[in-house]
Amino acid sequence: MEALKIEILNPKALQLIKGMQDLKLIKVTDEPVSALKQYLKKMRHNTSSAPELDEITKIVEEVRAKRYAKK
Repeated sequence: MEALKIEILNPKALQLIKGMQDLKLIKVTDEPVSALKQYLKKMRHNTSSAPELDEITKIVEEVRAKRYAKK
């Protein structure tokens, strides 16, 4: 058995997937969303501009460098 993650762009595709599920050709399961992902989505929704992944990575690396710098 092979598992795939599919992002549905057209609602008509969802109807096709449900039809295949009814014919027992495929099994559809919902992927649980982590609490962190839910929190980030909520925080990004409440702000006008969300930081990009590059910005977050830069900040994290700066904090790590300060924390682990030899004293």
